[in-house]
Amino acid sequence: MKKPFLLIALMGLMYQACSNSTIEGENEIETMMKSDFSSILDLPSISYNYANPSLPSHFRDNDLQNIDNTPSNNLITDAGATLGRVLFYDKNLSANNTIACASCHLQANGFADPNRFSTGFLGGTTGRNSMSLANAKYYDNGRFFWDERAESLEEQVLMPIQDEVEMGLSLAALVDKLQALDYYSPLFQSAFGSSEITEDRISKSLSQFVRSMVSYQAKFDVGAAQARSIENDNFSNFSQIENQGKQLFFSGRTQCSNCHETVSFSGDQARNNGLDTFTTDAGTGGITGRNQDLGKFKVNSLRNIAITAPYMHDGRFSSLREVIQFYNNGIQDHPNLDNRLTQRNGQPIRMNLNNQEIDAIVAFLNTLTDQQFVTDVKFSSPFVDR
Repeated sequence: MKKPFLLIALMGLMYQACSNSTIEGENEIETMMKSDFSSILDLPSISYNYANPSLPSHFRDNDLQNIDNTPSNNLITDAGATLGRVLFYDKNLSANNTIACASCHLQANGFADPNRFSTGFLGGTTGRNSMSLANAKYYDNGRFFWDERAESLEEQVLMPIQDEVEMGLSLAALVDKLQALDYYSPLFQSAFGSSEITEDRISKSLSQFVRSMVSYQAKFDVGAAQARSIENDNFSNFSQIENQGKQLFFSGRTQCSNCHETVSFSGDQARNNGLDTFTTDAGTGGITGRNQDLGKFKVNSLRNIAITAPYMHDGRFSSLREVIQFYNNGIQDHPNLDNRLTQRNGQPIRMNLNNQEIDAIVAFLNTLTDQQFVTDVKFSSPFVDR
């Protein structure tokens, strides 16, 4: 009669021991991060909220959720994005410890590069401008880079690391390098349940951090939360010229909103916007090998567009006014020109905006700047000395 009781008692002790071991392990990780690495990393004892930000109602709309490219096997977690934040800012991800992901994607510039082309680890320059990462999770086909050569964000985040100009490090060398850095062991443990460092885990955590970069607290968002119709109503917090610019942006006259979704202001696929009559950069055509794709490029989000200059894949325009003037009367007749930028006779559209109307559209685009986003500490560098 005593054996069942003894068995139950032993099982209870074993459960308690395992529970205590788990708690001690968690406390050990927290202690290690606070004591051993506090001179290297400034991380909060309680993680920042990456997984469940308080998004306004217009960000919870089904249309926006339908273009969320987050895969079911890599949902954002606070621990995963925290690890991704450290990786994003760590110059150890380059061959000579001089370049981080953040070197070409600056928070103050909406995670874009203010230089026309980015500088790599040996001083060479990239062939295209580094686009903003804000609201990267909202892109219909889920592809990345200007030419959409990466099929997913998980694939994209590893490619600059291996690029011979940008960071110059093989993935095998990267894993070895991170294994030699003591502060990564508890971070991988916290994010994935074990301290093992793999290429897949690096990819997933970096992707989680980038997808957590949702910009939703601009002047536009304040107005959108108060209006019945984003497209049709004047916003009470907008000036007259800002409302005029909003009306023009969402009008059939400019077609702006047909290429840039209402809330995320991103596109749905690569398109040719008539930058050149003849192809100077193959764009997606260089990846697919199809003539009908020549000169097509990813339609990036306009969020924080006022602080992400220069513009276009090659950074040819230095101001928003130049961009609007191009769309107003400078679109070129390329064979693959998007049909939304053509007239019924097949020629490129001419909006015939006057100077005041151009000013109005620029004023509206300035309302998409999110100062909270570009100063939020949870997206900033966690390294003490950088």
